[in-house]
Amino acid sequence: MRKLGHPLPLGTATAVSIMRHPIHPMVVPFPIAFLLAIVATDLAFLGTGDEFWARVSLWLAGGGTVLGVVAGIIGTLELLLIRGIRHRPAGWSHFVMAVMLLAVAFINWLTRIDDPLSAIHGSGLYLSLLGALLVSIAGWLGGDLVFEHHVGLGKHKDEDGADEDEGH
Repeated sequence: MRKLGHPLPLGTATAVSIMRHPIHPMVVPFPIAFLLAIVATDLAFLGTGDEFWARVSLWLAGGGTVLGVVAGIIGTLELLLIRGIRHRPAGWSHFVMAVMLLAVAFINWLTRIDDPLSAIHGSGLYLSLLGALLVSIAGWLGGDLVFEHHVGLGKHKDEDGADEDEGH
């Protein structure tokens, strides 16, 4: 219990990377963009009645869900493998929001598969808006991990120029 009272060092290395570049932040922009764009394509369908937009929403929901699962697997590995992330509440909050987001995205996609047109008039737009809200919250928490806790950045130079050792 004593070690829980010690501050975590700034900077945490990544476990899932290519040449020390973390993969998770490389993958998340795609599901984020896809899941946010569903709101726009749903509204475009409702405004124009053009079936094209309903089909685009279906593909965005599917792509956002599948790529979100890929990003989620990578993020989960980081969470489970790296003590510095596991010991930060922001890491667990980000994880919970991302799981909630993936559940909503999957349900949104499933409701559209059989009939993309009527799904938008039913729960589709609401699920898209909820997904956009969850993307925003999960993204904020993920950004907090990077910008405030320096997760995935490795060692951090403090203000006097001295490197902080990750072993503290």
